[in-house]
Amino acid sequence: MPRRAGQYAWCATLLWMACGDDAAVPADAGPGHTHDHDGHVHMPFEPMPVADASIRDAAGPDAEVDDDAGAERDAAVEPRFDWPLPAWFPEPVVPDDNPMSEVKVELGRHLFYDTRLSENETQSCASCHRQELAFSDGLPRAIGSTGEQHPRNSMALVNIAYSATLTWASPVLLQLEHQAVVPIFGDRPVELGLRGKEELLLERLRADARYTTLFPRAYPDAADPFTIANVTRALSAFQRVMISSDSPYDRYVYGGDEGALSEAAKRGGDLFNSERLECFHCHNGFNFQDSINYVGKGPLELRFHNTGLYNVGGDGSYPAPNTGVHATTQKPEDMGRFRVPTLRNIALSAPYMHDGSAATLDAVIDHYAAGGRTIADGPNAGDGSASPYKSDFIVGFTITEDERRDLIAFLESLTDETFVTNPALADPWPEPCALCE
Repeated sequence: MPRRAGQYAWCATLLWMACGDDAAVPADAGPGHTHDHDGHVHMPFEPMPVADASIRDAAGPDAEVDDDAGAERDAAVEPRFDWPLPAWFPEPVVPDDNPMSEVKVELGRHLFYDTRLSENETQSCASCHRQELAFSDGLPRAIGSTGEQHPRNSMALVNIAYSATLTWASPVLLQLEHQAVVPIFGDRPVELGLRGKEELLLERLRADARYTTLFPRAYPDAADPFTIANVTRALSAFQRVMISSDSPYDRYVYGGDEGALSEAAKRGGDLFNSERLECFHCHNGFNFQDSINYVGKGPLELRFHNTGLYNVGGDGSYPAPNTGVHATTQKPEDMGRFRVPTLRNIALSAPYMHDGSAATLDAVIDHYAAGGRTIADGPNAGDGSASPYKSDFIVGFTITEDERRDLIAFLESLTDETFVTNPALADPWPEPCALCE
């Protein structure tokens, strides 16, 4: 797909891909896509391996580092970007047309925290993605720059570089460079509100002293580095270095620190990886997520699941417009199917679910223990456990109060304090800019 068929036309195309058009949604998710009974949108790809059922094995084969493969990548990529990765994390995939560089990441960090990316200059990307909350916002549903409420919860950006899908329910929006267009220029709902005001944004950026240095350095071969495409490329580069890998869980499983996890967290890890609770089937591998991508992974599979959160009217319906992948494909079996988020830093990113309707981790456990949520009355009344579209993994379980506390202790052990206080990911504007000199 050409980036421009006319000025900024590619923005409109990407917005359609992400937001859809009720009158013109494709009948399928795309060529080659098929579905199985549990919400996997199959590209012509293989499934991702599932973790073994012990806390140390739960990292799974995905976390292994192949030294030979790494050497081949070193030889193939010049100059090599210095990723902030531990040995047990693979390298993220980067598009060929947006190679990583230190100055591009710094440019993206400035843009991420810049309120000039909203039409009324009241919000930045960081308004809905706050570092201290693992780059989520603490709200059930996001509020845009004009005060309009988004229909969905702001997803945490933890390790977003590894996510095979980037929004709650789009099987077609798979690259950060494309996703960045949506909050800036989308109008259903309005987030940053710059649709049709591309030149206004670029004028603002050209007028800033830091940007007059950072943009040319980030894109030295560009005749005019100030373009919307380069804005989204820089934002994407910054998001790719939002790497969280220093939780107590990491220090215990990968670092060999026997004292990093409490005994309660260890017991909770065993529960998490048990067939009784089934958590690990969807939250597996080094990123606790079942649909990921990285260099050397090979075949990719996009996975979405209906967890029985709603069953409006008893026919499996979800409240519009939050019908999941169904909103794109219009296929009944895609009703209520949403992406599995990573569980890294999950204790910081409440409330939970695509619409923020589970306020606490206790409420999430209640939902899964019941095999689906029951809403007794009101417009969304229904027994989610009886949904005809619910995942086969959501079967319900019994859990004692002591086990519940252990499970929450394990989930809290995935919190990475280094990540949420890392100055390299923080607002750069109050500090001097070394790369702007």
